Amino acid sequence: MANAVFGSQAQVDSADVSKKSGYLLLDKGLQFRITEAINSMYDFDFETAEHGFAVMRYSYPEHPLPYFLMGLAQWWKIIPDIENKKHDAIFLRFMEETIEKAEVMFDEDPNNKEAAFFLAAAYGFKGRLLSERESWTATALAGKNALKYMEMSKGEEELSPELLLGDALFNYFSVWIPENYPLMKPVMALFPKGDKVLGLRQLEEVANNAFYARVEAQYFLFRLYASEERKPYEALQITEYLHHKYPNNPYFHRFYARQLYAVGRVEQAKDESLEILKRIDDGQLGYESNSGRYAAFFTAQYYSRMNNLNEAKKYYRQTIDFGEESESQESGYYLYALLHLGKIAAAENNKKEAEEYLKKVKKYAKRKHPAHKEARDFLKKNKL
Repeated sequence: MANAVFGSQAQVDSADVSKKSGYLLLDKGLQFRITEAINSMYDFDFETAEHGFAVMRYSYPEHPLPYFLMGLAQWWKIIPDIENKKHDAIFLRFMEETIEKAEVMFDEDPNNKEAAFFLAAAYGFKGRLLSERESWTATALAGKNALKYMEMSKGEEELSPELLLGDALFNYFSVWIPENYPLMKPVMALFPKGDKVLGLRQLEEVANNAFYARVEAQYFLFRLYASEERKPYEALQITEYLHHKYPNNPYFHRFYARQLYAVGRVEQAKDESLEILKRIDDGQLGYESNSGRYAAFFTAQYYSRMNNLNEAKKYYRQTIDFGEESESQESGYYLYALLHLGKIAAAENNKKEAEEYLKKVKKYAKRKHPAHKEARDFLKKNKL
């Protein structure tokens, strides 16, 4: 598994296939020329990345690839703070241009797997953003189109691991979506049933062998390993690799710290978290309140375990400040920071302060949330 995510880029030899198929995705010369731009995008050097993509668009004005990459750069500007909408319009415009260019290719050749791949990818990314914006009708339409073209793009994975990404995501999420979103069952019933185990294995192959889709596959893998698959050490391996490969990517940095914390490497988590907080103070691109909420909480937890309560309180309060700045009062880190501050205040015999913190937990947490129950029980037990 380790080799499957660390990007040896031992890609299939597709030079002959590229000539035969005409797929730009398989052009090794282009991959060589665009490597710096791709790496710069993931390392948050968007000026270098967008210059490279603009040169590609000049060279291939009718192909969807440069438009998709320019949209992908906007997506990575959105990811660290998903609530910030300032990049939405340009992101959606590039995805629409990708769709327009791919539809022309698809109309000319309905068997063009590359065109189907870009249609599936562009609709998929549109759906991801629209779901965050709670535009449910538009999300459902984009999702339906993504699934349709994802199904059409299947079957030529032997040509390129780029195309295998569609198979992998289809196999995994065609099972996962109806399991987790029952309202989508009627839509999913229109498509063949997938195979989650196979999908995960295919994602690993893409993470190892793809060029354009490699990091996106790794992104999906570490998210799935960390949550759905309950494989925290595998998630840590990927996030560690990605952070060291792209040290200025705040999203990878944040999740690397999170996975260190998840596996109990709390001192390392604290060190990475303090670096994140420093970068926020320095105003580094992409480092903002969301990352700060994570980092401050992990740092507070470390000092709490060390019984350094003054430092623990300082960073729990920072967690709250970042949570309020990002309007994330219902997030777990925010709620548990309040809970810990309440318990510390009670231990220090500051009953009024303790009560204020714990009542704030009850205010923002849903009644079924474990933090709500813990705050209720603590208030009752300590007669606060």
